[in-house]
Amino acid sequence: MEFTAGQIADMLGGVVDGDRDASAHDLSTIENGQPNTLTFLANPSYTPHIYTTQASVAIVSKDFAPEKALPKTLTLVKVDDPRLAFSKLMEAYAQMLRKPAGIHATAVVEDGAQIDSTASIGAFVVVESGAKIGAETQVGAHCFIGADSTVGARCTLHESVHVGARCMVGNDCMLQPGAILGADGFGFAPDAENEYQKVVHLGNVILEDHVEIGASTTIDRGTLGSTIIRKGVKLDNLIQVAHNVEIGENTVIAAQTGIAGSAKIGKNCMIGGQVGIVGHITIADEVKIAAQSGIGGSIKTKGQIVQGSPALPIGDFKRSYVHFRKLHVLADDVDALKAASAPTNDNNHG
Repeated sequence: MEFTAGQIADMLGGVVDGDRDASAHDLSTIENGQPNTLTFLANPSYTPHIYTTQASVAIVSKDFAPEKALPKTLTLVKVDDPRLAFSKLMEAYAQMLRKPAGIHATAVVEDGAQIDSTASIGAFVVVESGAKIGAETQVGAHCFIGADSTVGARCTLHESVHVGARCMVGNDCMLQPGAILGADGFGFAPDAENEYQKVVHLGNVILEDHVEIGASTTIDRGTLGSTIIRKGVKLDNLIQVAHNVEIGENTVIAAQTGIAGSAKIGKNCMIGGQVGIVGHITIADEVKIAAQSGIGGSIKTKGQIVQGSPALPIGDFKRSYVHFRKLHVLADDVDALKAASAPTNDNNHG
């Protein structure tokens, strides 16, 4: 795809400073810009690169005023918010790369499956009986859509996504490669011989609208009932969500976090990477959890910020950490006090 600076400005409501006919057919970073590419400048620390970039078109703030000569081959498109504008362009570019509607010849679609005529089904996809796929949804190669499951409209399922039987994906969701919805939970019961017998999981997973699931993230089905990911939730790569967990609206969770069974997480929470959350607890709305924290009990205060393992309120953690960093000094002081107070052997009897 190729666009001129004038077309880009019209799309973004911006103003061209330079050649309206300057064209770009690809995207680039400003420090590695190549001819006939489009870039953007949003972070002031990258400003020096705009004077040396080889990109043909750059999106900049309307307030940007060059302090020296720009490359003669560079045309500016000035907008209110360069980062947001560039993001909109990338979204438009991604839409143009969408595959046409239709079912690939190698796909297996069982009798009773319902696929909207505007959906795209890639190579070697399996769609089992009773499954429903909505309008304009894109299903990448090697995906599996289980029996009686539902994938809504305008979703994107990248390669090798697994949607298990009876699971439900809402509208406008994105599942990155290797995401798995509806695997069995980690449930085993020891018998009289202390051998572990598997607990069958008969529930499902429900993703509401506008949810994004990262690559290789796994969401287990409920033992009974559902594991529920509410509207607008964003999960990073390599996250484990156990059976019957519920994550509230617009909560975001970074990579490698693990959430044990039946935990309930509120809405608008922010959870850092490598956080561990035990099962059967409740986390209030708007809570922020720092990376590598361990959550061993419920957090009941809305908006609380916690850190550490086990996690403490952020103020308590910082005060404790100051002392922890000086622990070796305190140990030396204790040893010195012990030495000073120890009795001495006095062999002089007068």
